[in-house]
Amino acid sequence: MRALLSAYDRTGLVDFAKTLVEAGFELLSTGGTANELKNAGLDITEVASVTGAPEILDGRVKTLHPRIHGGLLGKRSNPAHVAEMKKQGIEGIDVVVNNLYPFQQTISKPDVSLDDALENIDIGGPAMTRAAAKNFPDVVIVVDPSDYATVGEMIVNGGVSMDQRRRLAAKAFQHVAGYDTLISAYLREPDATGDDKTALFPEEITFGWNRVAIPRYGENPHQAGGIYVTPGETGGIVNAKQLHGIDMSYLNYFDADAAWVSANSYQSLGQHCVSVVKHANPCGLAINADQTEAYRNALAGDPMSAFGGIVGFNNVVTAETATAMKGVLYDVIVAPGYEPEALEILQKRRRTRVLETKPSATPLLNVRNVTGGALIQQPDDITEVSSSWTVVTKKQPTEQQLNDMAFAWKACQLVHSNAIVFARDSMLKGMGAGQPNRVMSVYLAGRAAGDDAEGCVMASDAYFPFPDGIESAAEAGAVAIVQPGGSVKDQEVIDAADRLGLVMLFTGTRHFNH
Repeated sequence: MRALLSAYDRTGLVDFAKTLVEAGFELLSTGGTANELKNAGLDITEVASVTGAPEILDGRVKTLHPRIHGGLLGKRSNPAHVAEMKKQGIEGIDVVVNNLYPFQQTISKPDVSLDDALENIDIGGPAMTRAAAKNFPDVVIVVDPSDYATVGEMIVNGGVSMDQRRRLAAKAFQHVAGYDTLISAYLREPDATGDDKTALFPEEITFGWNRVAIPRYGENPHQAGGIYVTPGETGGIVNAKQLHGIDMSYLNYFDADAAWVSANSYQSLGQHCVSVVKHANPCGLAINADQTEAYRNALAGDPMSAFGGIVGFNNVVTAETATAMKGVLYDVIVAPGYEPEALEILQKRRRTRVLETKPSATPLLNVRNVTGGALIQQPDDITEVSSSWTVVTKKQPTEQQLNDMAFAWKACQLVHSNAIVFARDSMLKGMGAGQPNRVMSVYLAGRAAGDDAEGCVMASDAYFPFPDGIESAAEAGAVAIVQPGGSVKDQEVIDAADRLGLVMLFTGTRHFNH
């Protein structure tokens, strides 16, 4: 029996190799793997002595040889294969251990060159892994060091079952598929702009994610779920460090992400931002130079909905803010950090999950499953400035109203369509979300704001097709409106705003968030 060992990640490999030797295997290896095994006192047969050919082209060609791939692909149950192998002097290979060059680690370096990236594209490894996985009834393929103990135990105790061989083969093909996905994304990325849709949306596309957690269940108890990370990404909710609390659920991740994203949406203003999220929508949102005040203002947006919600911060949580949070039940608190005293206060909450995370890169593409396939688009991350908006009413906005409209417009992008936001003094006062018609969202946002709606500005993620939404806003107490414009009845809507003495601005940009 023979085993071919050639792995970049050699965690636990020496111990596994010793298990193979004890089970009667001859060990074949190459390069650095062979040296490490030899240094551990193991007898190694160099691949070059099997192929009769030296490693060439700076090690680019080592295992790409008929005596290696014939040993991997020959079917032991096929007499013709066995006869041909014997004729060609090819011995079978029964176990392969392989994982690939560190392409992701290489391209993550800020100064990486194209030549460096290309040199870290593994060729022999994927070919060897795929060959072994194709012939899994005869060849055991191991790509994950976490499988060494299980596979070693099975080998020692009589052999690896067909079910386990198939599982390992599936894992191997996925390992290679993820690797190829990284490479294609890297080579595609320089041309991936909105101006070149062919490059951004190729005819074939894959996404390579790595599992980081399996929650108890998915969105509902009868659904299974998994949490995956984008290779190379170290920030964001899936990479958050849990400092306290019970295990995260699927929806905890989902809602915590909404809180984290919304809290960081105002980062450019240089102020503290606090977001309180319930069912993926911010029900409380505020910015302020003082963090504790920002928290109190966010909570005031909808204290009832905040119960059992998620709260997100864009700066290190202070002890003063942690103290101010007493008395309100939160499922998750997420922030870039916590003062030691603040963490001590928050850890007195028995169930609340306390997460520490950091910003992540904006995804190149957003993916959503639909029946039969997927919808893929660029993220909605354009930069907008209020000075470019058009005042369409006779009445001009005050500086305070402009500031509030800028705040409300950003908040509106975070609320699910049809989205309406009432805001004042950089605070979310009420919002309406997910309604089948816009005027109903206006009504709900105004009702949520209550008496605080008086003097608010209102933002709408899309245009108003009729004047009724404007009339409802004025009735609730709004004094200024910001919306994209673009309806065939824009003039009727503008006329209604003028008649009601409102300020209205058109942004020219829609922000649906379904």
